[in-house]
Amino acid sequence: MLVHATVEKMTAMHLTAMVEAFQRQLASPQFADLCFEDRVGMLVDQEWTAREQRKLQRRLQSANLRHQASLEDIDWQAPRRGLDKALVGSLATCAWIQQHQNLVIIGPTGIGKSWLADAFAERACRAGYSAYRVRIPRLLHDLAVARGDGSYIRLLAKLAKTALLVLDDWGLAPLTGLQRHDILEVLEDRTERASTLITSQLPIKAWHEAIGEPTLADSICDRLVHTAHVLDLQGPSLRDPKVRSPRSHPDPGPAESERAPTPSAGSARKEAKRPAPAPKHGA
Repeated sequence: MLVHATVEKMTAMHLTAMVEAFQRQLASPQFADLCFEDRVGMLVDQEWTAREQRKLQRRLQSANLRHQASLEDIDWQAPRRGLDKALVGSLATCAWIQQHQNLVIIGPTGIGKSWLADAFAERACRAGYSAYRVRIPRLLHDLAVARGDGSYIRLLAKLAKTALLVLDDWGLAPLTGLQRHDILEVLEDRTERASTLITSQLPIKAWHEAIGEPTLADSICDRLVHTAHVLDLQGPSLRDPKVRSPRSHPDPGPAESERAPTPSAGSARKEAKRPAPAPKHGA
């Protein structure tokens, strides 16, 4: 009778995993030899693990990831240059997110930028950070709709509270004046408070011209690149079956418009400081 009442109370407190572990202990004689502290510790561990797993699932669901990607599944044999194994290993610790730094992944279409971005977001979720992935065109649309229905401030607040914001397909299309202001508002709320991950076909020194208006371009680039780690990828499209290795990722990301070959990478800080001639990029 006492056992039944205890189970009911634990169930009422939503300690479902603890109930299961408690019932297993009652049903198995092997636990009888354990001391009281060990048995209680096992119950608490079971409940804690179950709750952490549910939190992780909620974070992954809220992250809006397109791919089931993880850093452990990176194919280092793929014909792709610029993916520094040591840098990826360092970024995998998520220390850059803790320090509110940014990450920029640039490279031609099909090289796997979106897949890698999702893998870093997945690692952030597993490390206990919130994440949200969105393509720039969709983000700009959502901001425009929010401005019209009165939820603009709430949307900005939601984005500002996200530990890692992944902005995919940066610089695919020219920005309007209002869109530049929207991007600046999003980044201003996150500067030195949260981390932003950018994927783009454009080299960093071409961002200035892609953004447009010089003053706003300076402000946007200043908030993005000065504390950014950069992965500059080069190589053929991994969507082409002829260039894939047997373990290459099945889907490196949504199709992107083609760009000119990436020039040699320099310092992110120096590249974003002043405008420079940019390769043409698709809409």
